[in-house]
This record gives sequence, structure tokens and C-alpha cells, in this order.
Amino acid sequence: MTATDTRAAGPATHGVAPAPRPRRVVTVLAGLLVLGAFLLPDDLAGFTPAALVRLPLELLAGAALLLVAPPRARRVVAALGGVVLGLLVVLKLLDVGFSGALARPFDPVLDWLLFDDAFAFLDGAAGRAGAVAAAAGVLLAVVGVLVVMARSVLRVTATVRRHRGAAARTVAALTVVWTVSALLGAEIVPGVPVADRSTAALVGDRAVLVADRLRDGRAYAAELAADPYRDTPGDRLLTALRGKDVVLTFVESYGRDAVEDPEFAPGVGAVLADGDRRLAAAGFAARSGFLTSSTAGGASWLAHATTLSGTWVDTQQRYDTLLAGDRLTLNGAFGRAGWRTVGVMPNTVQPWPEGEAFYGYDRLYDHAALDYRGPRFSWAAMPDQYTLAAFQRAERAVPGHAPVMAEVALVSSHAPWSQLPRAVPWETVGDGSVFDGMSTSSDSDTSVIFSRDPARVRSDYRASIEYSLQTIVSYVETYGDDDLVLVFLGDHQPAPLVTGEGASRDVPVTIVTRDRAVLDRISGWGWTESLRPAPAAPVWRMAEFRDRFLAAFE
Repeated sequence: MTATDTRAAGPATHGVAPAPRPRRVVTVLAGLLVLGAFLLPDDLAGFTPAALVRLPLELLAGAALLLVAPPRARRVVAALGGVVLGLLVVLKLLDVGFSGALARPFDPVLDWLLFDDAFAFLDGAAGRAGAVAAAAGVLLAVVGVLVVMARSVLRVTATVRRHRGAAARTVAALTVVWTVSALLGAEIVPGVPVADRSTAALVGDRAVLVADRLRDGRAYAAELAADPYRDTPGDRLLTALRGKDVVLTFVESYGRDAVEDPEFAPGVGAVLADGDRRLAAAGFAARSGFLTSSTAGGASWLAHATTLSGTWVDTQQRYDTLLAGDRLTLNGAFGRAGWRTVGVMPNTVQPWPEGEAFYGYDRLYDHAALDYRGPRFSWAAMPDQYTLAAFQRAERAVPGHAPVMAEVALVSSHAPWSQLPRAVPWETVGDGSVFDGMSTSSDSDTSVIFSRDPARVRSDYRASIEYSLQTIVSYVETYGDDDLVLVFLGDHQPAPLVTGEGASRDVPVTIVTRDRAVLDRISGWGWTESLRPAPAAPVWRMAEFRDRFLAAFE
């Protein structure tokens, strides 16, 4: 071969050999992904630089397992371990999402049904195409996480196999560091132990939760059976309210923070103070306190069921068990005592036979029955003013109507709080077309609160609560009479993005009436003489309301 041939062949041979640097970069990225899976926090508060100064025990245990595994089994163990690690990442991300939206971690036993509700929420707020796209994106992301984590663990395992001695020494040294740190309680960042075992704790907590959920079914069945009003005859129920129209109104996301948080309280408080003056001028008075809701951030139906059944309904399992039974609800007590009972549910768009059967409404006004012809406002199918106007026309405005007990859901203050209607004269509400073209937002995509400026979200939340409360006050001014007893309460606090972490689950509850005899019946409750409960107003568990109400008006 000539010199020229040698020079020609040299570069060609060198070009065939794989470059080592890209392989090392990929290996380093795989290692960082594996480490990140263990360090990933499971709540929003954990996303701080402090999360990076931890040494996970589970990472050391996994590395040790790969070192001692037989060569033939090592690849299988690594692949399975990667899938498990991917599932752990998915679980942590679900926890982050649930803690941000519902102020609690994901329940692996009961929360799967909530994904259907999440799809329905997106369908209403962003349209069917947006909801389908979001669902497909989530599914692809989950598959992608599992595949990427499995390949990452396999990549790291191959590196460990090639450098077994160095890997063994590193794992041994880090194990010593972990043990010493655990014994000394070492912390580089205050409150964040270097010797981390949060992943094992997370898995252990979920195992305990699964066992608790299995036991809870029996405990709740016993709670349902212990009903002091089960056999009370109708002529002994609610005798002090005979002849009254009783309207129990749930205001979506109306939580304690709305009346006490410095960011919301001035505006909301001004609305309530103005309402006190206006209602007093019309001869009405109010009493207010607090209830501790069984949920936060969402799942309103759990709060409705807790209030009406007098039992603590904080999971979908309890809710399904409740609806399958015959527990006497507040609606049922009014029905047994001779009232006409109705449910007004503007966002109920699917058949709900189990709910209708359990609550025993004489009539359910769902989305179709309310016959609204105006636009949606984000998630809310119709404005609160239309909901109350339609109920008034259908029930209370009927000449000679029998006393009615209504459960009314007001949904204009439902997340994402991006679009609100404006109030119109009640006589112009009509079929709702008067609301055409109304919007308080120019945002083109406002269906998800986490994609928007948090300050804007909080401002929109405050405005929505003010709108709902103003609507209630205006309704009482316009249609209230001597026979109206209005009870309005929040179903739950809004999402932690609005309230911040660690907020209570308390919601305001208020009774409004002209009849001082009705208020005298609850004088022993110690409630505040205002639409706005004082900070020191009594706080009851929401499940206590049914029995206290029935006892007061027997």
C-alpha cells in the first residue's frame, strides 16, 4: 500500500468508530433521570433547590441489587425496575396535581373515577377537541415516562456492569455516608435530611391507604345505620318552618379565604356589607357561621352529600355507598314533612337516576330542564342569575304553589374563573340570550388555571365570588317575601393555587329571612348577625349541619 493509500484509508477507518462523547452524554442524562425520579417531590411545596441535597436510600438499594443480581437476570431486573420507577414518577406527578387542585394526594383506590370528571370539566371549559387532545397528551406522556425510565435504568445498568468494581466502591461509600447522616440527623438545608427515604415512605403510606380504604366501607356502613331521624314521622319534622319556601344554595368555591384572606376580603367584605344594608332595608336579617367541608378544591358533590346526609362523605367510595342506601337527607326530611322538593343543577348534563332516586326530588331541574339559550361562561353552563330566575319562574312564582324546598347549585364561581357574566335587570333575563356576547376575559385559552398568571387567577376568583354573592342579595331583594328562608353556603375552598398551601377547609354558611321567629330558633348557635361570619364564629363539621338544622326546627 502506498503512502497515499495509507492516508486515504486512515481517516475512513477512524470515521467508522463510534464517538465516545455522545454515549457518555446519554449515559449521564440517563443517570440524572434515574436520580431525579427519586428526588422528585410529591407536592408543590417540595419544588425547591432543597430537594436536590438529599441522598435517596432507595437509589442505593436499587444499585446494590443490580450489582449482586446474576448476569442473566440483571437486564430483566433493570427493565422491571425502570417500569416501577416510571410508575413512581407518574404517582408523584399525580400527587402534585391533586395537591394543587384538591389539596390532597392522589388516592390510588378511589380517584380513578375523577379522571372522567376532569375530562368533562375540560370538555365544558375548552370544548371536546381540547378535552380529547389533553387526554391523548396525558396518555402519551405516561407511556413516554415508562419507556424513558426503563431505558434509562437499562443504560445505567450497562455502565455499572462495565465498571463493576468502581460502582461497588461508590455504592459502599455512599451507603456509609447515608448511614452516618441518618444517625447524626444531618441537614444541609434546615428541615431536609440528607439521608432521604421519602420514596419508601410514599409507597408505605399508599399501602396503608389501600388497607384503610378497604376497612372504611364497613365503618361507613355503621355510620349510615346510626341515624336518629330514620323513623321520625313527617308531622314531627321541621314544624317551625311550615309554610316557608326553604332554598338551600351551594355557592361554588366560596371558602373561608374569600372573607378573611387580605387579598380577597376587602372586595368580598364590601359586597357582604352592602348586602347587609340592602337586605336590612328590605326587612331581612342574616346569621352566619362556618362549616368544615369534606373536600377542597373540587368534588363538590361530596360536600353536597355531606351537608344533606349528615354523614362525612369525603371519598367517592363513601358517596357511592351513600347513594346506594336509604339515608334520610335534609331534602328527604322536607319531603316527608310535606314540602315539594326540587333540585336545581345547571351543570348536570348527563342522566342522574341514582342521584334523583336517592335525594328523592319531586323535580330535578338539570341543564336541559332549565332551557337556557345563552352562552357558556367557561365551565359554568349558565350564569347564576339565570339559574335563580329560572327556579323562581318554575316554582316560587306559580300562584298558590305549595311550600317548596330547593337545593340550588350556583356555578359561576367555579374554576377556572376566566369568564363572568354581568348582572342584568331580572325582568330581562328571559331565556338567557340577553347574556350573549358577555365576557370579562380576552384570553383565548383560559380553561386551565395552572397555565395562567396566578395573580390573575386570584383576581378572577375574587370577582366570581363577588358576582355570586351580589346575585344572591339581588335575588332576595327582588323576590324575597315573608315566606322565604334562604340558606347559602360554600361547598369547599378553591384550589391551593388560590388559597396557598395549608389553608383550612372551612366555608361560610348563612341563613337569611324576614321571620325573626326563624332566627330565634338558631339563637343558641352563636352565629354572627351578618352575611359575613366573624373570625371567631363557630365552626362545625359539615356533617353536623343536618342534625342541628332538624333539631332547631322540630
